Amino acid sequence: MWTDRLFASLALISLVAFLGVLVVYVKRIDLAVVVGIVIILAAYDFYRELTA
Repeated sequence: MWTDRLFASLALISLVAFLGVLVVYVKRIDLAVVVGIVIILAAYDFYRELTA
């Protein structure tokens, strides 16, 4: 049970790190908006799975 939460946290952190690098080096506002939406949706899904 706790390993699922650990791996889910690691996956969310990895997603944020990967997309963060993408935004920093490409520097496009439209890409940053899409990445922000993706991170918000992933964090929401992570939160819902933790509370379910």
